[in-house]
Amino acid sequence: MQLQQMPQSILDVLARAEKELAPYPKLARMFKQCFPNTLETTTRLMEDGSTFVITGDIPAMWLRDSSAQVRPYIQLASEDEELGRIIEGLLKRQFTSILMDPYANAFNEEANNNRWEDDITELPEPNPWVWERKYEIDSLCYPIQIAYLYWKQTGRTAPFDDTFREAAARIVQLWRTEQHHMEQSPYRFTRTSGPYSDTIHNNGMGEPVAYTGMTWSGFRPSDDACAYGYLVPANMFASVVLGYLAELATDVLGDDQLETDALALKADIDGGIAAHGIYKHPVYGEMYAYEADGKGNYALMDDANVPSLLSIPYLGYAAKDDPIYKNTRRFILSSDNPYYYEGIRARGIGSPHTPPRYIWHISLVMQALTSTDEEEVAELVRLLIDTDGDTGFMHEGFDVDDPRNFTRSWFAWANTLFGELILKLMQENKLHKILG
Repeated sequence: MQLQQMPQSILDVLARAEKELAPYPKLARMFKQCFPNTLETTTRLMEDGSTFVITGDIPAMWLRDSSAQVRPYIQLASEDEELGRIIEGLLKRQFTSILMDPYANAFNEEANNNRWEDDITELPEPNPWVWERKYEIDSLCYPIQIAYLYWKQTGRTAPFDDTFREAAARIVQLWRTEQHHMEQSPYRFTRTSGPYSDTIHNNGMGEPVAYTGMTWSGFRPSDDACAYGYLVPANMFASVVLGYLAELATDVLGDDQLETDALALKADIDGGIAAHGIYKHPVYGEMYAYEADGKGNYALMDDANVPSLLSIPYLGYAAKDDPIYKNTRRFILSSDNPYYYEGIRARGIGSPHTPPRYIWHISLVMQALTSTDEEEVAELVRLLIDTDGDTGFMHEGFDVDDPRNFTRSWFAWANTLFGELILKLMQENKLHKILG
């Protein structure tokens, strides 16, 4: 069932924006369309009390996207029971899905056997609930992050039931297994159609990796296969949420073993990032690699999807002024990053998932959210306003020379993230200052 009525807290934000954004008519229209887009078009309330959130133009629920789509609403949930019910219902659905298959990244609304492709995995037969089984670390990070942020904002503990406890323990166990991917992992993935990046090579196992302390990922948050198995920003995200999980284990669950296990794994991952995730660049100095294999090979790049190297402060792994992050940021926002593009109308980070010279609104918003320079933020806000392709919405990728050429006209994550940035600037009373 679609939402019958917009939660009051969202209506209050839209009313405030109508007044504060009046001097900027196009921005006002875009915010009014984008900020509630997830709730208006992708959110379904289920009879079992759960919430199903599709990505937009794909009729499945990604654990990553659905979490990112509701994150900006959490700050409004304390005094809004209806919004709280939506978020708690999503958490219920997510952790139930994780227990069905912790290696899957996207799920169906019903057990209807719908899926993107008939992929080859180690399972004897496909799970009818699973839309896609691309294993990505961030798919397991995001629901923990949303659960933790919701608890910190509202103090409500209803989501932390036996399902959450069992799923959390399963996640920690899986990440432990994937520290020893080549020796212990049951996961295999082969796609027989589509582009090269849609499958894992070496009989579905990926290229060999050595033990580092980090945990292995088959795919990036773009849903493209990893070139090297240790995806550094995803491991950073895992480290952050393991800290969240340890706090929840102590203060909510009363589970000493889960706390111990989470902190021990976090220490392993942090050690692995420090030892194998930092590259000494001759120009930029010490910087984070995007991927590593523990055998001396690195992918020096960044991808527009979050978790990304650009998003490190947003994830909570390091501060905006951290020296290694600053070096990394200089690299990834330069032509030395193979997915950084400059054109007639825009410049920014794209992805091998989309055509060359297409950059992403998500990366532009993330650049603004992680910036310490008000002039840079102002430039990015103007760029976001000017590259909507005359639709009033954000998109996936768009042509740096002509924003009217874009991918995905209905991409709720990008819309809601844009809304998060504009709301933050309103709350900080910075919009008038940076836009004039």
